Amino acid sequence: MEDYSLRYAAKSFRKWKSFVIVNTALGGISFLALEAIGGAITLSYGFSNAIPAILVVCVLVFITNLPISYYSSRYNIDMDLLTRGAGFGYIGSTITSVIYACFTFIFFALEAAIMAQALELYFSLPIVVGYIVSSVVIIPITFFGFTLISRLQLFTQPIWAVMLIAPYLFIYYKEPEVLSSWVSFVGRREGADGFNYLYFGAATGVLFSLVVQIGEQVDYLRFMPDKTEHNRVKWWLAVISAGPGWIIIGGLKILAGSLLTVIAINSGLGLADAVEPIHMYIKAYEYVSADPWIVLTAATIFVLISQVKINVTNAYAGSLAWSNFYSRITHYHPGRVVWLVFNILISLLLMLLGVFETLEIVLAVYSNIAIAWIGAIFADLTVLKPLRISPSFVEFKRAHLYNFNPVGCGAMAIASLLSLTAFAGILGPVAEAYSAALSLSVSFVAAIAIGVVTKGKYYIAREDALPESIEGQKSVRCVICNYVYETPDMAYCSFYEGPICSLCCSLDAHCHDVCKRPAEVQVAREKWRGHGYFQRLIPPNMTQRLAKFLGIFVALAVVMAAVFLVAYRIMELDGGIEQIDNARLLTRVYLASLVLICMGAWWIVLSHESRELAEHDLVTSLETLTETRQELMQSERLATIGQLTATVSHELRNPLGTLVSSVAVLNKYLSEAEPEVRDELERMQRNTWRCVRIIEDLLEFSLDKDVQARPVEFDRWVALQLDEQEMPDGVTLRTDLQSNATVMMDSEKFRQAFVNLVQNAHQAIALRDSDQPPRGELNIRTRVNGEMAEVSVSDDGCGIRPENSAKIFRPLFSTKAFGVGLGLPLVKRIVEGHGGDMDVTSEWGKGTIVKVRLPVAGVKQTQEKEPPPTVRTEPGDAK
Repeated sequence: MEDYSLRYAAKSFRKWKSFVIVNTALGGISFLALEAIGGAITLSYGFSNAIPAILVVCVLVFITNLPISYYSSRYNIDMDLLTRGAGFGYIGSTITSVIYACFTFIFFALEAAIMAQALELYFSLPIVVGYIVSSVVIIPITFFGFTLISRLQLFTQPIWAVMLIAPYLFIYYKEPEVLSSWVSFVGRREGADGFNYLYFGAATGVLFSLVVQIGEQVDYLRFMPDKTEHNRVKWWLAVISAGPGWIIIGGLKILAGSLLTVIAINSGLGLADAVEPIHMYIKAYEYVSADPWIVLTAATIFVLISQVKINVTNAYAGSLAWSNFYSRITHYHPGRVVWLVFNILISLLLMLLGVFETLEIVLAVYSNIAIAWIGAIFADLTVLKPLRISPSFVEFKRAHLYNFNPVGCGAMAIASLLSLTAFAGILGPVAEAYSAALSLSVSFVAAIAIGVVTKGKYYIAREDALPESIEGQKSVRCVICNYVYETPDMAYCSFYEGPICSLCCSLDAHCHDVCKRPAEVQVAREKWRGHGYFQRLIPPNMTQRLAKFLGIFVALAVVMAAVFLVAYRIMELDGGIEQIDNARLLTRVYLASLVLICMGAWWIVLSHESRELAEHDLVTSLETLTETRQELMQSERLATIGQLTATVSHELRNPLGTLVSSVAVLNKYLSEAEPEVRDELERMQRNTWRCVRIIEDLLEFSLDKDVQARPVEFDRWVALQLDEQEMPDGVTLRTDLQSNATVMMDSEKFRQAFVNLVQNAHQAIALRDSDQPPRGELNIRTRVNGEMAEVSVSDDGCGIRPENSAKIFRPLFSTKAFGVGLGLPLVKRIVEGHGGDMDVTSEWGKGTIVKVRLPVAGVKQTQEKEPPPTVRTEPGDAK
């Protein structure tokens, strides 16, 4: 569903043939706004001005679109990624992402409005409901990206082509003289009865808005297969056909719209209806059939097919544009599908605003900014690259780009401001009429001039630094998301010290572009910030904060100016549009402002989510750091135990052996000695053996031998171990052995763990009432819990203090004066070595429950018999 949005289109994903790419890209040329534009400018300026404007703009669009198509297909990147490396920089291209997104939702709104007009005419569906239906029906198709869109275009293309061409053949066959009527058509503007250079310029201004259509074309061209010697000719044909070739078909459709508008007006249709495509094609299909129902049905079907075909492309391209915009300003990407819905909602707002009724003005204002963008890119690709001022390749990764490149950003800003000033009428009527052409010219020249002056310094911030060991690999794993991507989509991240994919690089909010800041630049920047009289008067980072504020403020001010400029031009009586009352005007301005509010709301939401995500990452990093520190401490303890074991084993075993032998000899020769002497000898013997056991525990813990498991009947084994244990006086043993299971067990190793738990329980009972003889209960139970056999050892002893609960498995930690602190760590290691687990529940002063679970090797078949009796052992008895 993501379709490699925000990144290079991987070769492994580009599985389609060139024909499928071309067919899908040209499927979007079905949009009937072309006919509406052709009809609108012909109605306003007449044939003598509209047709030359159409032909001139088509030639210029073809020329400017050709290099864009080539570089996009060559490097498999979309319009936004191409803009980044073609003179705008990483952050600078966010502005163009908004320009492109505006194109998609403006034309989506126009096309959906045309579709709603057809639904209203055929089904008598209220126009607002038609707007909603026209918008929502697009979502399921666009949801699955290029895969489903290509199938839709492949299926509908033949039907659409036949329904498009057929009525024109009938028109030419039945009424060829209509062409004469078309050529002689005079527009409704005063002085439009012949060529008028002002009207010609105004018509080109409307048409230049179509130049951004190349963005939608390259959104598909990025899936082109690589160019090789074998497919060279086919590859070029596909690139030209699906890229700049769109304007050939599009230009013919604009001319067709001009013709159909004249036919509609000559038939007596009102001026407002004559520029609506549904009415155009009703008049066209009247030449095919005399049956009104067939005519209306055919026209409606054609309009519906055409609008679905284009609006899946508009919605798809819009989702990519918004993804690119918000991912950079918020460092968060909720997914392309979210922006698909967002783009459609904005289009719905524009439809409610009445975008179709103000078609000419909306497109004329938009074209002044859009053509400045395309002009700057065209200058970079056709002049600066051949002059080697710009790199020969297109770099799109954040890690390698400056945030702003003055070549594109500066040229577009200069051209846009100048052309909007001209369009507002400040520079005179000629500049007003040719404001779009002025924008293209100034942008082209300014980009070249800035590029020459800066010597291409701001194109590449740092060279590609992928390690030599992975440069030749076809795919590399990203250190952030841990997914594998093809090498052209990867960069080396000095912050995370590994290869990173372009999307993770874009979304990262922690690095602050440290990879692009040499140490000397950082030192110079900090020095500038911290020295000087003015710098000492203002708070830290205030200069940077003010610069960001002014940048955002100016950008929003320009956008709002464009909105109010449209509103102002709507009010002009000499603009050929009926004056509207204040309430309606304010409503329209409010609805237009809702688009900006919607964008701002998303900005706030995603920025907040990005901040929450960053906080979550920080907390996770701190937790990981804590775990790492604990693991390091554990490793240090284990290393200490290993050293201690080696020393103790070497230095103490021989003396202890001598002590054991000596005590045994003394016991033999002093068997008739006084009781006091005998007691001392027994005390010596106990403590000597205690030292021996400590050494054995240390050796056992440090060696960590492999488990030699074999099937063991669990209940029987537990009962056998308890039989060998002597219960201290005052301790009552109760058993309830009902697991009836067989486990895989190393009997000797697990015996050590089990005995350790039983002895811990004895000691806990003894410590509970240290000033009195020990009295308490020890309960041993076995059960089967799922696929695990469980044995629980519970006592009513002293329990574990809450502050010590987290430390009980830490080696060398003990709360007993005579303890070493290896018992429970050794038990845990043995249990985990068997593939099991354990947990300890304790309450201070009330007792402890230890549960150990081992995997069941096989469960014995239960028979119809009484359950095993609960064993009750009196204090002091063996069990």
